[in-house]
Amino acid sequence: MSEKRNQHVVPYKDGWAVKGAGAERATATFTTKQPAVDKAREISRNQGTELLVHGKTGQIQSKDSHGKDGFPPKG
Repeated sequence: MSEKRNQHVVPYKDGWAVKGAGAERATATFTTKQPAVDKAREISRNQGTELLVHGKTGQIQSKDSHGKDGFPPKG
């Protein structure tokens, strides 16, 4: 079974890539951002890991946890 890694959506060549944390190669590439986010979210949900979406500059824009959150929201 493959190692569970947080999934990152990052700028890639002329589009966007889904990459597991620490991976050199992209899991998948897309010409636009939204399909990359959708694919990364699917992988993250299946693996119970975090999804980190980066902007064009590489800075993290948003995070979404699909794992066991040690600090779940109250309410």
